[in-house]
Amino acid sequence: MFMMDDTNEERKGATRRTALRGLGLAVGGMALATGLGTSPAAAAPRRGLATYVLVHGTHSAGAFWMPIARELVLRGHRVVMVDQPRHGAEAFVAESYQRQDLTAMAVEPSPLKGLGLDDYEARVTGIVRQAARNGPVVLVGHSLGGVSVSRVGDAVPHLLHHICYMAAFCPSRVLPTADACTAAPENANAVSPVELTVGDPDRLGVLRLNFRTGVSGELALLKEMICADYPDADFRRILAGMQTDEPVAAYAGRAVGRAANWGRIPRTYLRFGRDRTIATALQDRMIAEADASTPGNSFRVHDFPGASHVGPLDPTPVADVLDTLAGQGG
Repeated sequence: MFMMDDTNEERKGATRRTALRGLGLAVGGMALATGLGTSPAAAAPRRGLATYVLVHGTHSAGAFWMPIARELVLRGHRVVMVDQPRHGAEAFVAESYQRQDLTAMAVEPSPLKGLGLDDYEARVTGIVRQAARNGPVVLVGHSLGGVSVSRVGDAVPHLLHHICYMAAFCPSRVLPTADACTAAPENANAVSPVELTVGDPDRLGVLRLNFRTGVSGELALLKEMICADYPDADFRRILAGMQTDEPVAAYAGRAVGRAANWGRIPRTYLRFGRDRTIATALQDRMIAEADASTPGNSFRVHDFPGASHVGPLDPTPVADVLDTLAGQGG
């Protein structure tokens, strides 16, 4: 049975406002959970059924994970699909976006302005703390969600049984932010949506995209970024769930895991071979730099050579891998 995730965390103030040259895109909806208890017992991350805490990427929401979450639940796991602040069930929908008035959309204020990785980390950490009371926690992030995985892993490593990056940013000392990862030479052949930006990101405090565009060239660019191998009907379904705004501070925030904290958690990377948003070469570099920082605890890498950025249309192969992580400890 699915229940609403009602975790709330206060915002912690503005951070840097830097426009992203490229994005880690995902899809959106509302936050849902399954079977998550509320017992006040002390955290016990090695007992009971596993809880999977799934973190979405940029311009997205928890419901991105619904197909994979359904598979995991059917295999007996608990699942929480996180909505980051002002995403999913809390989403901001610009009035001008509804009317498709691009002139007004370029200046309409956004309540996401000022949000950053502190807010995202607080949201996910709060959920992990609750989930860990009931058994082991597997934390999974897609795309921009990887920076939250790194930050939370550094904050509460003792509460995490396993962490997983699904075609996600995994910053390092050399590439400490999502912005830095995106600008790396290994990402040179990725597709960037900067030309689709509506308004000035520095003024708005958000990167704003129009996913309701009817312009064929813009739709082709979005499809290449997100899911070039999907049928058009599935591509349109994905676009319908995406959000216009993502705070630029989230891309610029530092998210480097320390070897003594993040680096001691068993970790997995799901490598997507046809990703045009986080290029496969960049995925390889992030994996290599993480492994170099913790030579005694390397990534377990699972390769999906035909997968585009949002992963295979059939969720079963990804769920097959995630299903095994509950049993993989240190």
